[in-house]
Amino acid sequence: MKEKDKKNAPASPEENDKIDIKKSIFQVNKDLKKQREAEMQAQQQEIERRYAEKEKQKREAYEKKLQDERIELMRLKQGLVDESEATIHEEKEEEVKLSLGKKIFNFFYHNKWWLGLGVFFVGLGVFLITDMLSKPHPDSIILMLCENGDVGNSTYLSEFFEEYADDSNGNGKVEVSVYYIPYGDDEYQNYINGVSNKLTNFLNNADSVIVIGNKKTTDELLIPDESLVDLSRLYPDDPHVKDCCYYLKNTDFAEKIGIAPSLISDDMFLALRKPKKLLHSSEKDMQETYDKDFPLFDKMIKDLSKTK
Repeated sequence: MKEKDKKNAPASPEENDKIDIKKSIFQVNKDLKKQREAEMQAQQQEIERRYAEKEKQKREAYEKKLQDERIELMRLKQGLVDESEATIHEEKEEEVKLSLGKKIFNFFYHNKWWLGLGVFFVGLGVFLITDMLSKPHPDSIILMLCENGDVGNSTYLSEFFEEYADDSNGNGKVEVSVYYIPYGDDEYQNYINGVSNKLTNFLNNADSVIVIGNKKTTDELLIPDESLVDLSRLYPDDPHVKDCCYYLKNTDFAEKIGIAPSLISDDMFLALRKPKKLLHSSEKDMQETYDKDFPLFDKMIKDLSKTK
């Protein structure tokens, strides 16, 4: 009962004073904050007013100067005043003499973008030239223009051609590069492998004349009568030769490159491209490649036909 009476009893004057004091402190802080904000706003407005007034004075002075010059010029044209008495004179800027160091700094500072671009392009040119000179230049290049991963990815394929090649570039070693371009029936895979771009590049330059292909190659890429040498005239008695193609089936080609003979399809062949003018090369350039690579081709054909 006593506890209930205590709860319902009115607050003492001391407690009311504490509450009022807290409320007054809060109100004072709030009022002070508003006052500071008002003062800051007033200061900002005063700064802006002074700045606007200063700009206005500058503008008015400049406009007055222009007006005075116009009047003076009109008076000068009308002959009312002598040129020597005129107040309009061309103002010459005093030439500032710079030391050599400052001149050099000034030049680099004002031309930094052009200098930066120049350095970039010089660096790019040096890189491209170095890259071109440091790249290996094979003695011969063979194009494989058909889809057969077992043949195209054989680690012994390049070595097979190197057996018949000469050191035509004079670097002291024989190197033959085989560029495998898996041209097949799956157009999506052709796109993924970048086949179209590779064909456009390699079939339009004179870097190679020896080709590995199949029926799809002669049907769609290299039309025999237009693009390939008639091997039946060069090797009339060779049973593996038919028209422009030397067929690899029933030769020891598979054994020499380290794969099973069953992986060589019936229509896989070797061929020679005819020297002719191309998009990126002249007939003369292609003839030089043909003359260089024909001994390799001839020795290879005779060796393959001899062993089977």
